[in-house]
Parts: sequence; C-alpha cells; structure tokens
Amino acid sequence: MALIFVTFSSPCFAEPASPSPAENALALWRDPADSSNPGFNPSRAEPYSNDPAGPGGPAQETSRPGPEPSLSSSPGEAVIVLWQAPKPGETSDSKSTGPELLYAKESGGPGAEDTDEEETIADPLEPVNRIFFEFNDKFYFWALKPVSSVYRDILPQDLRVGIRNLFSNLLTPIRFANCLLQGEFKGAGNEAVRFGINTTFGFLGMIDQAKDKFQIEKENRDFGQTLGIWGFQPLLYIEWPILGPSNVRDTVGFAGDFLLDPKTYFLDWPVSLIVRSTEVVNNTSLLIGDYESLKNAAIDPYVSKRDAYQDYRQNKIKKRK
Repeated sequence: MALIFVTFSSPCFAEPASPSPAENALALWRDPADSSNPGFNPSRAEPYSNDPAGPGGPAQETSRPGPEPSLSSSPGEAVIVLWQAPKPGETSDSKSTGPELLYAKESGGPGAEDTDEEETIADPLEPVNRIFFEFNDKFYFWALKPVSSVYRDILPQDLRVGIRNLFSNLLTPIRFANCLLQGEFKGAGNEAVRFGINTTFGFLGMIDQAKDKFQIEKENRDFGQTLGIWGFQPLLYIEWPILGPSNVRDTVGFAGDFLLDPKTYFLDWPVSLIVRSTEVVNNTSLLIGDYESLKNAAIDPYVSKRDAYQDYRQNKIKKRK
C-alpha cells in the first residue's frame, strides 16, 4: 500500500542502481523494500502550481543540509506506507519506466502518447480517497518528516542503511513464499541462500554480503504481485490512511504478507508497533525530499500518485509473467 508509517509487508515492492524521486516515493509507501519504481525526471513535468500554503501543505519544504547519496532499496521490506513511496517489504532498485510516463502524461509532456490507457484504474471512491490523501500528506509533513529528519541527524547514513538491510533480511519469508507461489523456484533458492549468508556473515543482515560478495540479488516479490500473476484484477483504487495507496487486490496481498512477516508472531503488539514504526522512520530518513519532488512536479498530486502506483504495480506483474 503506500505513505508509510508503520512497517508491514505491504503490497506495494524490482531494483535499480540509483532510485529516482518517484521511485523512492513509491518505495516509502510500498515500499521500503521495493525498488522497482521506474525513473522519474521532474524536468519533464510541469511544476505543481498550487499555493504552498494550500491543502497540500508546505510543498516547498524540500531543502535539507547536503545531498543524500542515492541508495538502492531492497524488495520485501515491510513498511507502513503513508503515501506509498515504497511497498512494505521492498526498498530495492527498479528499472521500469511506467511512473515516468505517467507523470509525463499528467503534465502533457513528451511520452504522454506512449502511456497505455488500459493501465488506468477505476476510482469510484475518489471523494473519500482524496480526503485520506490530504490526511496522509499532512501526516508526512507534520509528523513523519520532522521525526525522520531528527532521526537522520542523529544516526549516520551507513548505520541507517544497515538497519534497513536488517529489516529487509527479516522479511525473507515473504519473498521466499511468493517466489514459490509464482513458480520461481530458483528465486526461492536465492532467497534461502541470501538469508543464510547475510544472517551469518552479514551481522544478521545489516551488510548485504550475498549481493556484495556473491552477486545474489534480492527477489522483489509480494502476495499482491502473486495474485496479479494468477489473474486477479486490481478492481478499484484505495487510499488507506497511514498505509497509503493500494487497490482491492493489493489490500488482500498486504494482509497475506502481514501473516508471513515474522514480526507478527515473535513480538508482542506494543513492541511490534515500536519496531515497525522505527522501520518506517528509518526508511523515510533515507528518502526525505523525494516525495516533495514528486508532488511539486505534479499538476494534481492525487492523480499523479494514483496513476504512478497503478503503473508501478502493473509493471511489476508484467515483469514476472
């Protein structure tokens, strides 16, 4: 699902070398373990002309001390998405180009004619969804971003990346199970090997030794994607409070991934809430500025977010068919 706050294995998670703003934004909601978001070039879209003090909140609040190096994400990382910038269960690198085309189409820029109309999702709940979009937007600017900014100032980036890797390693059961459900037995084997290597030689997964030393990439799988491969349709768009963008299929997928998340069974509810919240804040601290860039480049942030999410999820499914 998507704007993220509490870490769950959400149905929103592929993996590119250097994620773009739109990609990272989708990673927050869906993502902190998914990086299959297509590239987004803000220069190709018209600027968001709404008043910064309007319903969207302080959209111009994008400056921060020093540029944060681009980070690759990993799929399967559970996160509570406030506006699904990455699906929980994934903070990886992705190579699709759907979001870029959607944003270009929204602004009437180049590439608009290349977008498939069939990717549009029904949105009969738009009035309610827009209310929840505004809630998630304000939640990000008023709560999640300030907390994540302080967290970022306290902990060095290398440590925060290690914590993200640790949470991603814990979500191996989600990726492993969905590889099997999708008939990707080699992928399931890779996940099992990655878990063994990273848990033993990577300090419980804080260092991705499987990728760095053995070039074994993480699989970007979730149950919402599995349902799509099986033929289930998204039906209609849903903007969940706190969890962010989703649809009927991915909502069911989110529940399935939640049941596969070890944190669901080995942690008491109060402890689980703290751990999941920490995961979301940690992931957000690595992506501050991306949501702002995405929003400022959109004519209608709600429509851009909805269409980018739909395109991202459909591309994820098509890549596995």
